[in-house]
Amino acid sequence: MFESIVLGTVQGITEWLPISSEGAITFLEMTFFKNLGSLSNIIQFALFLHLGTVLAAVLYFWKDVKRLTQSIFFYDPNNPHTKGELRFLALATFLSGILGFAILRGVIYFERFVPVVAEGFTVALGLFLIATGVIQIRARHIGYSKKDSAALSWKDDILLGIAQGLAVLPGLSRSGLTVSALLMRGFEDTEALRLSMLLSIPIVLLGNIFLNINNFVFTGTAMVGLLFSFLFGLATIHALLSFARRIPWGPFAIFFGVLVLVSAFFGA
Repeated sequence: MFESIVLGTVQGITEWLPISSEGAITFLEMTFFKNLGSLSNIIQFALFLHLGTVLAAVLYFWKDVKRLTQSIFFYDPNNPHTKGELRFLALATFLSGILGFAILRGVIYFERFVPVVAEGFTVALGLFLIATGVIQIRARHIGYSKKDSAALSWKDDILLGIAQGLAVLPGLSRSGLTVSALLMRGFEDTEALRLSMLLSIPIVLLGNIFLNINNFVFTGTAMVGLLFSFLFGLATIHALLSFARRIPWGPFAIFFGVLVLVSAFFGA
């Protein structure tokens, strides 16, 4: 029970931050709880806990989720926001699903090499976040235009699909990669966070259907983990978006880039 509470809490807090929630859970499982099972099984359990944070995202962005769901059956081609978001969610999810599944199969095959690979990617992500922060600070000074979902293009869909697919590796942050990619493409701070959070919903649901539906039994302990993941995920969404509205993303990204670099060496 204690293990589920800790892991659910960690999942809820780290999912929306540019710190790998899978990496944090893997680290705790292998070091603190001495779970020396296969890395692929730990990744699948982390994916299960993602259901809690996805439920938090659905609740927090209920108006967006309702609007997008209704538009599937009553499509309005004149609404540029809905049109762009639907294509974005569909194509990016499709690409990230294929890439993520291929990487997971590679993890199973080359399991003993994965920690080294993920560690290096985490360092690269930290540097990428710092570089993004510097670019964002410079962009504000030159009046760089900020885009919203109406400006989503096929290039954005493909880039975000690849970014999210890579995040199946423990140590790579899904939110860190996707938010950074959106910012580098010129999207507004809070819009990048919102799109990244919405993008997590379909891939986590589909991932659990294809990878976990035959492996998990919904025990009381498992439900406790989901509950804590949901509660802390909901609180973190609100805090992060409120913080981003008050503080420019540039310093914010630099701070988390440094945090990611520290976590990479700590995890080592």
